[in-house]
Amino acid sequence: MASRKTSPNRDSRDKYSILLPTYNERENLPLIVWLLVKYFGESGYNYEIIVIDDGSPDGTLEVAEQLQKIYGEDKILLRPRATKLGLGTAYIHGIKHATGNFIIIMDADLSHHPKFIPEFIEKQKEGDYDLVSGTRYQGNGGVYGWDLRRKLISRGANFLTQVLLRPGASDLTGSFRLYKRAVLESLVERCVSKGYVFQMEMIIRARQLSYTIGEVPISFVDRVYGESKLGGNEIVSFVKGLITLFATT
Repeated sequence: MASRKTSPNRDSRDKYSILLPTYNERENLPLIVWLLVKYFGESGYNYEIIVIDDGSPDGTLEVAEQLQKIYGEDKILLRPRATKLGLGTAYIHGIKHATGNFIIIMDADLSHHPKFIPEFIEKQKEGDYDLVSGTRYQGNGGVYGWDLRRKLISRGANFLTQVLLRPGASDLTGSFRLYKRAVLESLVERCVSKGYVFQMEMIIRARQLSYTIGEVPISFVDRVYGESKLGGNEIVSFVKGLITLFATT
């Protein structure tokens, strides 16, 4: 894992927009926002956090409004939608309101720790990568808090995608990434998948377009609060999506 530099090469023109799609994340949102503010504050990079709530019935938006009062409207932007419309459209919605030239996508459920973001940024600058992806399957990366069933599903899904699609990246189904804004806009326009397959298709399309991909090992920790959104329907959709990508790419 790349070590954090004491004096990273910061370009004052660079700004990082963090997109946080949320659905029933009332308990997790305050902590993930606090951690983002903490690590961006320590690293000195310019940033904004865009919360895209899809009509959460648990009061997530109300919590977000309180966080905006605490940290300021310049740092916390609220761009809610009336109902749950999917991850891909959430990114499109967030990009429209982002002012950064780099976009970071991550889960709001504390599975992705913001402490890795400075390493993402340093990695991107080292190779001028078009996107940097967090990987659970290289270096010091790993998964914590999953039972054997989920680990087998994740490993099996990643193995199948590697064999069938040869993506040029070690972790296709992860959703902790940093993109150049123009690159993310280009990829989102081309992706047709939904759910968990969406993240996989993003990497496949990036390879097709010859975008460069850097990787940073991360620790993925299962959510502490709330319920996992991975179920039987998602697994079936993943298999269908994998077959579709294999047939069309």
